[in-house]
Amino acid sequence: MPAPTSWIKRLVLGRPFRSDTLGETLLPKRLALPIFASDPLSSVAYATQEILLILSLGGLAFLHLAPWIGLAVVVLLTVVVLSYRQVVRAYPSGGGSYEVASRNLGSGAGLVVAGALMVDYIMTVAVSVAAGVDNIISAVPTLNGYRVAIDIGFIVVLMAMNLRGIRESGRTFAIPTYLFITGVMIMIALGIGRAVAGDAPVAESAGYGIRPEQAGLTGVALVFLLLRSFSSGCTALTGVEAISNGVPAFRKPKSLNAARTMTAMGTLAIVMFVGITVLALITHVRIAENTCDLIGFAGDCTTDPQRTVISQIAAAVFGGDHAVMFYFLQAMTALILILAANTAFNGFPLLASILAQDRFLPRQLRTRGDRLAFSNGIVALSVAAAVLIFAFDGSTTRLIQLYILGVFTSFTLCQAGMVRHWNRELATATSAAQRLGIQRSRLINALGAVLTAVVLVVVLITKFTHGAYLVVIAIPALYGLMRGIHRHYSHVREELLADDESELLPSRVHAVVLISTLHKPSQRAIAFARASRPDTLTAITVNVDDDDTRSLQLQWERRDMKVPLKVVESPYREITRPVVAYVKNLRRASPRDVVCVYIPEYVVGRWWENLLHNQSSLRLKGRLLFEPGIMVVSVPWQLRSTYHRDLQRVRPAPGDIRRGITPKR
Repeated sequence: MPAPTSWIKRLVLGRPFRSDTLGETLLPKRLALPIFASDPLSSVAYATQEILLILSLGGLAFLHLAPWIGLAVVVLLTVVVLSYRQVVRAYPSGGGSYEVASRNLGSGAGLVVAGALMVDYIMTVAVSVAAGVDNIISAVPTLNGYRVAIDIGFIVVLMAMNLRGIRESGRTFAIPTYLFITGVMIMIALGIGRAVAGDAPVAESAGYGIRPEQAGLTGVALVFLLLRSFSSGCTALTGVEAISNGVPAFRKPKSLNAARTMTAMGTLAIVMFVGITVLALITHVRIAENTCDLIGFAGDCTTDPQRTVISQIAAAVFGGDHAVMFYFLQAMTALILILAANTAFNGFPLLASILAQDRFLPRQLRTRGDRLAFSNGIVALSVAAAVLIFAFDGSTTRLIQLYILGVFTSFTLCQAGMVRHWNRELATATSAAQRLGIQRSRLINALGAVLTAVVLVVVLITKFTHGAYLVVIAIPALYGLMRGIHRHYSHVREELLADDESELLPSRVHAVVLISTLHKPSQRAIAFARASRPDTLTAITVNVDDDDTRSLQLQWERRDMKVPLKVVESPYREITRPVVAYVKNLRRASPRDVVCVYIPEYVVGRWWENLLHNQSSLRLKGRLLFEPGIMVVSVPWQLRSTYHRDLQRVRPAPGDIRRGITPKR
């Protein structure tokens, strides 16, 4: 029977994939869109809300500025989408912003981008799940007390789905994504149609007043409010770069398919964002950061949550919060917001695997799991996002203050790197048509670099005191960590380089067999040591109890073991330290000699039996492995409890599944 953990793993993840089936996991455009673009598509559900939340700090008088801020966000989104179309064509290997910055601006800039993107991916999971749960709570307010538990539960589900493989998760998430797009488009068409016909929908909060937290804003204070509102609305751009990181996952022609998917994503995101913003103004939605600032709020403002902007619009357009389409759109909005985290679940592991290949992150992040997904990266992302959710109580408003700073850092450095890339291409271009195309591409990326740099400064200034300072700390910390990991791997590589000295044989080999009792395992260890023909062979025992030691010596003489038995004294009843001291003394006499220590060990068949055996040998091996010139050999003795195992069933060795090796029966 397979172990319980084995069949549970198979139940959750499914059967393992062979390495040579990796090509079958490549994505068509219809699946790539929901996998890599669910984040920017879903962010339209709360980008308008974030604009209105900040403007409401100054009172109702400033809400008429929302269309202009929305227009600025649309212009920026258009430029960024066009800029990243250049990236996927110029760098189809999947490194995205990290590769562009590393190749054109140096490894330092590349690591800054990598750190910024990793922070942004973790934030994407936390914010997307929290925003999705907000919409669930808008429909079922009684769940408000279980917010954090629900958030973490959804993260676990997303982790399990992504561990099943990128293609399978794409099939699962495609339907909710397309249903969300359909629902929003129907809502926009119906809402604007009603407004044109003279029956404009009205939100439930349209009659509320807003008590301004910062009344009478003028001059610099007003500009700061507008910039802060714009920076919050820029959450609509999160995840735009994920397609450039995932180009290798597309079917051929990879670059063309990725560019077309990015165009579709940008078009849909702009149409939905503009439509929701227009409807928010038509329906006169009122929302505030502090619920108690809403004058006329129905309920207890200290405990009852506000409804999200999109839920208020849906209720107004579809005829109330009991309409079927209202619940449909709420369900799809919650799903797409939660599934938007899937963009990060695909982007983070891919980026981590590239960084691990370049030796900036642990090599384990480069390993594909049973389902050919980067399992270690998926698990690491899930844990980090869950910790963040717990630390911030699942509050979207608090979490979103940490958002988008990382993504605009990567945007800016990536576009600056692309400008340098086109400058090099221009120097080698021969035809006039080729030069014209390069100049056009350079202009697009230069405009993208300037705009995103301006937004980065705005975001940093407006969000710094509201939590963005944590991101400012996190990115340099990740940079330093990655530099330290790379330095470690470089030192290890240099230290392990083959040389002529490593090929020299040791002068002599001293074999030492550890004996506690004369029994079958110790006899096997002595026989194996003798078979290796060492220069010297000694059996040693540690004198912890005088009676036991004398008994062992008598048995040794009676059986005429042919191997000298050395008694090592231990006045403090220790085993590890006297053995280590004895072995080090052996080698100290001649540094070119090698000491080989043979340790007899029991092999048991039940997990709990391991607690009863082999603890001394584990501690001893742990010490001896750090001593230079000392080899440790475990000599196993299988106890009868191992006989119940099915020896006819050959289990895969570590790494066989990843290499596509199927065990033979």
